[in-house]
Amino acid sequence: MAQKPRILVVTPEVSYLPEEMGESSHYSAKAGGLADVSAALVSALFDFNCDVHVALPDYRSIFNGFTTKTHNRELAKIRKSLDEERIHLAADRAFYYLDNIYSGYSDKDLKVSLAFQREVINNIIPRVEPDIIHCNDWMTGLIPAMARQIGIPCLFTIHNIHTLTSTMAEIEDRGIDAASFWKWLFFKKKPQNYEESRDWNRVDFLTSGVFAAHYVNTVSPTFLTEIVENRHPFVESCIQNELSNKYHAECATGILNAPDPEFNPAVDQMIRYNYGPKNHRRLKAKNKAYLQKILDLEMDGDAVLFFWPSRLDPVQKGCQLLAQIMYDIVSQYWEADLQIVSVASGEYQKCFHDIVRFHGLGQRIAVCGFSEGLSHQAFAASDFLFMPSSFEPCGLPQMVGGIYGTLPIVHDTGGLHDTIRQLDHQNNRGNGFLFNTHDVNGFKWAIDRAMEFHFFDPAIKENQLNRIMIESVLEFNHSRCAEEYINLYEKMLKRPFIV
Repeated sequence: MAQKPRILVVTPEVSYLPEEMGESSHYSAKAGGLADVSAALVSALFDFNCDVHVALPDYRSIFNGFTTKTHNRELAKIRKSLDEERIHLAADRAFYYLDNIYSGYSDKDLKVSLAFQREVINNIIPRVEPDIIHCNDWMTGLIPAMARQIGIPCLFTIHNIHTLTSTMAEIEDRGIDAASFWKWLFFKKKPQNYEESRDWNRVDFLTSGVFAAHYVNTVSPTFLTEIVENRHPFVESCIQNELSNKYHAECATGILNAPDPEFNPAVDQMIRYNYGPKNHRRLKAKNKAYLQKILDLEMDGDAVLFFWPSRLDPVQKGCQLLAQIMYDIVSQYWEADLQIVSVASGEYQKCFHDIVRFHGLGQRIAVCGFSEGLSHQAFAASDFLFMPSSFEPCGLPQMVGGIYGTLPIVHDTGGLHDTIRQLDHQNNRGNGFLFNTHDVNGFKWAIDRAMEFHFFDPAIKENQLNRIMIESVLEFNHSRCAEEYINLYEKMLKRPFIV
């Protein structure tokens, strides 16, 4: 950017920040993928020498490296240093002593959201005086309306289709002057005027963010198209309509996320043996042997190893499909010593355990709760990974898989469609295996294609994996992602808009 505009990224969670931004390396508050994406985007923008600032809730109990017992003077010193630099911590008792960012109770999460947004609107934005505000998900959904009212271009990024609602009366009781920007909020019922709507007409946070923002993006182009075309029944009509309006007004786009740079087998400190495209064959086998040993699987270097990397959520992630055929695929490929490792938490974990116990498959299938270190090791050890999501706003494991030479088996939807192409070894194309129909037969078809590849001549497999690993590093990185956001910021600053 020629004029180096000041960007304020507003996010409820982040997993790390660049050390050069102050005492920021101490701050870590993570609930999901948004934390990693926010961290990587901020770091990449900083590397591009952007004037980037970040607004975050001051989760004292989650504050990485500190606890509530830490001396108050030390905490105050750190927070003062953060505020004087580029990290702006919103302070409120609503989230000081939380153990998790989201409680799972809508009333508590709403209270946290309102406290955070109050501080951003009343204190942080006036202090930073940004040229662009970049908001993320429902917990920041009121800020675009305020930005619209005062004439600051605002980008609203949708990572997850989740929202909460509140009345203007409740919003104002929390210290936010909703009356000053109420006309830019999205109400569940069409409002007649401010006084008539204040006490009963509920404001939808996510839809308000879409409605009021000058520009909106989802975290994959295809997922945006799917919503506009109304292909997902779980997306509420209000969000679908407002995203469609933005899309047809050329004010919406999709920008793919990218995995964190630490996901690289050449430098990954969480895996037993580091490797790259040129030596993956030998060292992936050593990583596989190490994983088999620590998980009490059969020690077999020739075993074909499948990895489940995503939370065990049957609504989105498709784990019920694997549950239905888990015994069948192990039996069908018994002579190939097929093994499965799941490193994930969620409601289907018990179901996986029950299948393993009932069929006595403890030496072929390992079911583990999520552990970041174990997950990294599984990427490094596995041949293939499962990702049969029914829908996917973006997805990161399928990108990580390619970087580690672990080929993804995915349902052709959303971000999976944007990142995975059918493997065609004869033409040196593709990086995984896709299936179109989201059912057991479609999933099983793709697994069979993966096994056909597994039985190829080792030299053919080695050449294809070498190509895929190199291409994945070049394609799935945060420099590319940050450049797209920078181009979007520039477009927003050049585009005239109506207040």
